[in-house]
Amino acid sequence: VGLPRRLVSILEGEGLFNDVTAIVLYHVAIAAAVSGTFSWPEAFGLLVLSAVVAVVVGVALGWLTIKLMGLLGDATLQVGLTLLVPFVSYVLAEELMGSGVLAVLMTAMFLAEHTADADDVLGRLTGRTFWDIVDTLVTGIAFGLIGLELHNVFGTADGRLLETAGWGLVVVAVVVGVRLLYLLPATWLAKRLHTRRDVSEEIPTSWRETVIMWWAGMRGVASVALALAIPLETDDGKPFPGRDEIVFIAFSVIMVTLVFQGLTLPWLVRRLGVRADTDAEAALEKDLAVRAAKAARERLKKIEETEDLPEDVADRLHRLAYDVGARISPEMVDDERRDAYARRVERFQVVSRVQREMMSAARHAVLSARSEPGADPEVVDRVLRQLDVRSLR
Repeated sequence: VGLPRRLVSILEGEGLFNDVTAIVLYHVAIAAAVSGTFSWPEAFGLLVLSAVVAVVVGVALGWLTIKLMGLLGDATLQVGLTLLVPFVSYVLAEELMGSGVLAVLMTAMFLAEHTADADDVLGRLTGRTFWDIVDTLVTGIAFGLIGLELHNVFGTADGRLLETAGWGLVVVAVVVGVRLLYLLPATWLAKRLHTRRDVSEEIPTSWRETVIMWWAGMRGVASVALALAIPLETDDGKPFPGRDEIVFIAFSVIMVTLVFQGLTLPWLVRRLGVRADTDAEAALEKDLAVRAAKAARERLKKIEETEDLPEDVADRLHRLAYDVGARISPEMVDDERRDAYARRVERFQVVSRVQREMMSAARHAVLSARSEPGADPEVVDRVLRQLDVRSLR
C-alpha cells in the first residue's frame, strides 16, 4: 500500500512482540481454566520463569546454530538446519517450563543479528527463497483452516447465532476501539520524549500516520492458531467452558479485521495522503551505492599493488568497480557518465536477451537427452544444473 518504511517497521515489530506476549498469557489463562485454579503470584512467577527460560534457551541455541552452520558450509545443509532449529528451540523451552514461542523468536533474532556473512551469496539467496515458500504455505494453510472451521463454528452457534454474533460485534468494537485509545496517548508520549524531530525515528510523525497504524491492526494467523488450540475438555473431563463461543468470537474478529479493515486500508492510505518517503529511500540508496563503489575500487587498488594486471583487464575492472554503484543508484553519477553507463546497459541487455535464448536452446537439448536410451539421468541432471547456474549469472 506504499506506507513509509517507519510505519512498516513499527507494525511488524508490534505484531511480532504482541503475538509473543499474547501467546504467553494465553498459556497461563488456559492452564488456569483447565486446572480450575488460579493464583496471581503463581501466575506472575510462571510468566517470569517462562520468559527467562525462553530467552536463555533461544540465545544459547542461536549461538550453537551459528557454530554448526560454520561447520556445515553448504547452503542446502544450512537452510535445512534453520528449518529444524525452531522446532528444537520450541520443544526444549517447553520442556524446561519456558515459552516455546518466545524461545523461537530469540533464536531467530540472534541468528539474524550474527549470521550476516557478506560473501555467503548462495546461502542468502537460497534461504530467502526457501523461507518465502514456507511463509506462503503456512499462511495458506492457516487461512484454509479458517474456511474448514467456519462450518463447525456456525454449527456450534446454531440456535444462538444472533446472540453470539452480537457478542462477536461487541468484542470487535472493543478490540478496534482499545487499539485507538492506547495509540493516541502512546504516540503523543513518544513525540514528547523525542523533542528533536527526526524522521528516521520509528514513531508516527502525524495524526494521519497514527490513524493508519490504528486501522492496520488486523488479526490473523496467531489468532487462528490460538482459537483452534483451545482444549476440548478440562482436567476433570468436563467440556472447556465457553469454547464454542470463544472460537466463534475469535473468528468474527479475524474475519472483520482482515476482510473489512484489510480491504479498506489501501483506500484509507490514499485518502489521508500517507505515502512512502521515496526521497529518503533514494538518498539512502545513493549513499549505499557510493559506499559499495568506493569499497570495490579500494579492493581493486590493493590487488593492483600486489598483482601485475594487464592494462586492458585493469581498465575493464575499473569500469566494473564504477558500475557496482551505478547499477544500484544511477543518480550517483554525472550526466556524461550516466549516458555512457546507459549505453553499456543497453548493450548488456541485448547480449543478455540473446544469451537467454541460447541457454534456453541448450537446456532443451540437454533435457531431451534424458529420455534417450542409454542416457544416465545423473549426468544429464549435472549438466543441466551447470547450465542453470550459468543462466543465472
